[in-house]
Amino acid sequence: MIAEVIINSNVRNLNRVFDYNINEEMLPQITIGSRVLVPFGNTKKLEEGFVIGLKETSPFEVKEIAQVEKEQYLDEHKIQLAKWIAKRYFCNIADAIKLFLPPGKITKKIENRIKEKCIQCVFLKKDAEEIEEAIETKQIKSEKQIRILRFLLENEGVTTSDLSVYADASKAVIKTLEKNGFLEIQEKNIDRNPITDREIEKTSNLQFTKEQEEAYQEVAKNIEEESYTSFLLMGVTGSGKTEIYLQLIQKVLEKGKSALVLVPEISLTPQMIYRFASRFGKEKIAILHSKLSVGERYDEWRRIQRKEASIVIGARSAIFAPISNLGIIIIDEEHDSSYQSEMSPRYDAKEIAEYLAKENHIPCVLGSATPSINSFYQTKTGEKTLLVLNKRANHAPLPEVEIVDLRKELANGNRSMFSSRLQEEIAKTLKQKKQTILFLNRRGYSTFIMCRDCGYVAKCKNCNISLTYHAKTNKLKCHYCGFETDCIITCPECGSKKVRYFGTGTQKVEAEVHKLFPEATTIRMDVDTVSQKNSHEKILEAFQKEKIDILIGTQMVVKGHHFPDVTLVGVMAADSSLHMEDYRANERTFDLLVQVAGRAGREGNIPGKVIVQTYNTDSYSIVYAKDQDYLSFYEMEQTIRQSLKYPPFCDIIVLVVSSEKKELAQEVIQKLEKEIRPSLEQLENTYVYSPMPAPIDRIKNKYRFRMIIKCNFGDTIIDTLGNCLEKNKNAKAQIAVYRNPNNMI
Repeated sequence: MIAEVIINSNVRNLNRVFDYNINEEMLPQITIGSRVLVPFGNTKKLEEGFVIGLKETSPFEVKEIAQVEKEQYLDEHKIQLAKWIAKRYFCNIADAIKLFLPPGKITKKIENRIKEKCIQCVFLKKDAEEIEEAIETKQIKSEKQIRILRFLLENEGVTTSDLSVYADASKAVIKTLEKNGFLEIQEKNIDRNPITDREIEKTSNLQFTKEQEEAYQEVAKNIEEESYTSFLLMGVTGSGKTEIYLQLIQKVLEKGKSALVLVPEISLTPQMIYRFASRFGKEKIAILHSKLSVGERYDEWRRIQRKEASIVIGARSAIFAPISNLGIIIIDEEHDSSYQSEMSPRYDAKEIAEYLAKENHIPCVLGSATPSINSFYQTKTGEKTLLVLNKRANHAPLPEVEIVDLRKELANGNRSMFSSRLQEEIAKTLKQKKQTILFLNRRGYSTFIMCRDCGYVAKCKNCNISLTYHAKTNKLKCHYCGFETDCIITCPECGSKKVRYFGTGTQKVEAEVHKLFPEATTIRMDVDTVSQKNSHEKILEAFQKEKIDILIGTQMVVKGHHFPDVTLVGVMAADSSLHMEDYRANERTFDLLVQVAGRAGREGNIPGKVIVQTYNTDSYSIVYAKDQDYLSFYEMEQTIRQSLKYPPFCDIIVLVVSSEKKELAQEVIQKLEKEIRPSLEQLENTYVYSPMPAPIDRIKNKYRFRMIIKCNFGDTIIDTLGNCLEKNKNAKAQIAVYRNPNNMI
């Protein structure tokens, strides 16, 4: 029997099948999906590979598989999906396969894997009478050994660390007792469960509103019939989408099936976990996201594999969890761009969710207050079924939104980042003992530093981008490559002392709040403050439980959170997302404003208030966000996109070539254009634009050129681009293909 093996490598030249013979001894162990070690090339070192096919014979003279891993993580279905991912997202099959493997570093030695966390426990090998006899006959003379044995008589099975603390036991003494046959050390597996220690109060189903009941019944019908439908659940903020998710999952569990819930931000996970655990119990839930340690992720992955958890909650990578008997997939805040991976494999979790839902004949529910334009368009074409919730579940009114023109503030002499109206409302909220959220989608203190004499701007030495000033560390940092350097007070170009800080970040907002409202307590939530494990959870918990007056944050504070005491939201600069080089700039601005406004007045006892500060009061995304009028925004946005041939009316493919040598990057992308243009321009509604330097033309010391293609993405486009990439492999130039990317930089 011959195995078709893919070598575990991201080298494009190795993205093909190699035939290997299976000896008779290994034949029963090897199936499609087996992980193996094989001799490869002229070296003695064995390479790791994956079996993706089996056949009777090979036309080649083949080597033999050297070793097979006993545990099977993959099956034929996962291998087929990996092939689909590799073709659709232009990556190696091995890279796609690794998405399905347990968390942890993939090594070339199969036996060197992350294992369950073990603790060493100490047990007696002799009974009490034998031990006392050994002490009386002076077989054991050491006071330390006697103390340890007598401690173990009352506390058998303690860990070695506890034995060291409570019985003053050194490793040498324990080793001696083990050698002499008085005790033994056993390893015990323990689960690194991230929610084991949480106190969670049990809750029961809430009464549905009429809208919720109708939406629930639509999806429940599919669960009963075991049929696939893709639903878009569009509900205003606070309309009770999560309660629908909970009761749908309950129905799925009653049928003996499992559920998968995807959330976009790690910061959403704590509240989501609490609500699900309080309804279903901690033991039924597994969590997967990048802020868990590798060991915790491994243990959660194993719990899912062993069918110990029937509800999986996680970020986009949880779509690859080894879930058995899947009954429903739910994608919360479906409009969020984080469902699309920007690292190879550049997969879209929503597309893979649809694939799995079709394969398993189950419903896929996408929920949002501000659905992506693409998803809402699909409800018009019949690809998705629209479910609508127009009212908040507790009948609380939507917050009043007021737009403040910052141009008028400047004309009136107010140069502060806080308008007079926002200052008034913060003071009023503090007096009422309620809470405020201040939103600015930019971390740091100042966005750039410039010399007023010669115009010099401090830039990253690795990227063609300005450095951001961080006041806490008094450093200049690059948010692309992580480079940081000391702050400058003298211009390195002209020697001038007129070096000034421009722009506003979350640190600067916090500093200004302390000046204007010294009595107010504040907490900040951005990438800089949530770098440590569980820090996002601690910040949100502190804000809610300690009644901190003002939460200042980036988009982490925008989506999904429920804070009953928040009655005021201030948007510091609504324009910051309007001027991005991206066709979705208006959509993102609308989403952010509606989502952040939804954090205010959710309990209804005091109406919510939202102050939106902007220099662009006439922007349609801001005007429609003020009224939370999604349908009017959609009509305007889709008209513009249709006329300019933007998604959803076409797909945008961006080819980016990067290299440490500028000339090589340019040469490779020009060669790609020369090969691609003749084939693609024959297709209807396909446009190939000439290659240009990328907007940020250097990141991490690599020069970047890009080429844009507008087309209807399908097999012809996939095959043409795939063949072209295959022909133009270059070890010193990387080629990346993005479909409808999150940003166009």
